[in-house]
Amino acid sequence: MKFTWIVICSLLLLNSMNGISQDKRLRDYGVKPGILTPGTYNAITDVEGVKVGHTTLIKENHIRTGVTAIIPHEDNIFFEKVPAAVYIGNGFGKLAGSTQIEELGNLETPIILTNTLSVSAGIDGLIAHALNNDPEGHVRSVNAVVGETNDGFLNDIRGQHVTKMDVLSAIEKATHGYVVEGNVGAGTGTICFGYKGGIGTSSRVIPKGAGGYTVGVLVQSNFGGVLTINGVNMVGKLSGLNSPVSKYSSSDGSCMIVVATDAPLSPRNLNRLAKRAMLGLAKTGGIASNGSGDYVIAFSTYRDNRIPHNSTVPVQSLQDLRNDEMSPLFLAVIEATEEAILNSMIAARSMTGQRGSIEALPMEEVMLILKENGLIEQDKK
Repeated sequence: MKFTWIVICSLLLLNSMNGISQDKRLRDYGVKPGILTPGTYNAITDVEGVKVGHTTLIKENHIRTGVTAIIPHEDNIFFEKVPAAVYIGNGFGKLAGSTQIEELGNLETPIILTNTLSVSAGIDGLIAHALNNDPEGHVRSVNAVVGETNDGFLNDIRGQHVTKMDVLSAIEKATHGYVVEGNVGAGTGTICFGYKGGIGTSSRVIPKGAGGYTVGVLVQSNFGGVLTINGVNMVGKLSGLNSPVSKYSSSDGSCMIVVATDAPLSPRNLNRLAKRAMLGLAKTGGIASNGSGDYVIAFSTYRDNRIPHNSTVPVQSLQDLRNDEMSPLFLAVIEATEEAILNSMIAARSMTGQRGSIEALPMEEVMLILKENGLIEQDKK
C-alpha cells in the first residue's frame, strides 16, 4: 500500500512539473500594460479569420516539444494568398520561406512554429497540406513558412521527434477564439529569462476614430536578457534571478513573433509594423543577443487585399493605409507583443526534461514586487 501511494504521489508530481499551463494570464493578476484595449480573447485569433492549433509532445522524461500552427484565414491560402512581411531582429536562426516572403510580399501557407531540428518536418507537413488541398493537381511549388527556437535543454532535440503528421495535426486542430498558452505546441520545451517560457498571445483594438483595426500577436518565447515586467526590472528581486545570466539560460536564445492584423496594409507597411514588434520584446528586457534568432512575420487578413494564385487581370491594386495612419498600429503591436511574451511565461508551469528542471515564473513574488511599485490594481473590497 505504501508503495502504491509513493507511485501515485510521484505521478502527481510529474504531472505538476510537466503540466501545460497555469490558470491565469497577466491581466488576471490586475496587470494591464499599455493604454489600448485588448480584443475579446486577448489573442491573435481576435483578428477575424485567424486560427491557432497545437500538437504537444510530452513523452517519458526526455521529449518536450511540439508544433504550433497559425492559419491566416479559412479559405485555401495557397490560392488566396495574403500580404506579408518579415523583419529580422537578429538572424541567428532558421526561418524557412522568409526569402520568398521578402521577394514577393505574400504568404501562401499556414505559419508553423517548432524546434530547431524539426524545421524540415514542418516543411514536409506544409507541403503535404498544400497538396492534400489541391485535388486538381495545380500545385507545383509551395513556399512553406516554418520558424523555430531551440528547446534542447528540456527536449531531446537530437531525436527529431516531431513528424509530418504532428504538423498536419496542429493545422487540423486549429480553431478560432481561445488560445491555449504556456507549455503547449512549439512552446512545450522553451525557456525565457531563465524561467519556463512557452506560447503566448495578446491583441489590441485600435479606437474607432483611428480605424478600429485589430492587431494580434503570438510568440514562441525562448530567449533571455533582463526580465522586466510592466517597467520593473526583476533582476535581483526574484529568487533565483540574481543576474541577467541565470544558471540554466544565458541571454542567448530565440523568439518567434507572429503578427496579424485586419488593417489594409501593403507588404511595405507590414514590414514597418513587424519592426515595432521588436520594441515590445525590448520592453520585456529581451536584448536580441548574439546567439538569439528573433524573427517577426506580419500579415494582413484584409479580404480585398488577398492575392489570387491565378488571375486574368495583369494589374492588382492593394489598399494601403496612409503612412500617417500607421502610428496607432505601431503602438498596438508593441503593447500586444510585450503582453504576449509575459503571458507565455505566466501560463507556463515548471517542467522537468532531458537535462533538468526549469521553474515557472514565481507569480506570488512578482505580485509583491509590482504592488510595492504601485503598478497593479488593488483588490476591490
